[in-house]
Amino acid sequence: MESALYVVATPIGNLRDITLRALDILAAADVVAAEDTRNTAHLLTHHGIGANRLMAVHQHNERGAAEKVIALLRVGQSVAFVSDAGTPAVSDPGALLVQAVRAAGLRVIPIPGANAALAALSAAGLAEPHFLFYGFLPNKSAARRTALQELCGHPYTLVFYEAPHRILECVADLCAMLGGDRQIVLAREITKLFETIHTCSLRDAEAWLLSDSNQQRGEFVVLVSGAPPQAGLSLETLNTLSLLLGELPLKQAVQLAAKITGANRSELYQRALQMKKQAE
Repeated sequence: MESALYVVATPIGNLRDITLRALDILAAADVVAAEDTRNTAHLLTHHGIGANRLMAVHQHNERGAAEKVIALLRVGQSVAFVSDAGTPAVSDPGALLVQAVRAAGLRVIPIPGANAALAALSAAGLAEPHFLFYGFLPNKSAARRTALQELCGHPYTLVFYEAPHRILECVADLCAMLGGDRQIVLAREITKLFETIHTCSLRDAEAWLLSDSNQQRGEFVVLVSGAPPQAGLSLETLNTLSLLLGELPLKQAVQLAAKITGANRSELYQRALQMKKQAE
């Protein structure tokens, strides 16, 4: 194998969702760097690959571990990096490691494969041709609502990851900030035994989750349809207004938005009132 850092996508549930190339890389690499060596040992053993070449690289030691990986690469060894599930460095550890290896002038080779966001998107049936992958929203409701306020005007499908213990409050904030008319797709346990992909309006999502506590289990991909077109106000204008509302009183935000964008002040004022109402 060429001496390089191989960023290897692994299954998100079903252990057979791994490419032949990924198995070749994991079998041949001098070292397998893993977010959790126990999880990776299970994966390697399942596919008949020895698990005695593992080293830990996770969010708590990533910078220090990067130095060890660089040292291995400089003496001609090959390192395969995997996260617990899916594609590393996508809402998972790995970005700092890749950045350090590239900064050292060493090669990074992606080995593509499973990704929860794309798997959910492919089965969601949402019609927008574009999507915006956000990943995990902030843990606290106030910060989450602030983030959603900045996203509310986008016409793209919005893609989030969410943990089971936060899914109810996340859905409540999505409805409050984006409005109940939008479609939501709740995709949980993708590729696993209890895989569920449910579509409904945002206003009905919380009731569906509460109707069966089992539907609140597992890791979630949450997809929300994009904002409907707003007559007279461009997306850029709406984003500018949203950002100003986060920093200024309503009247000042509207006045400044009108000066910056040239948009009609009355239209901006009405839209600002809607944004404030959603935020409350």
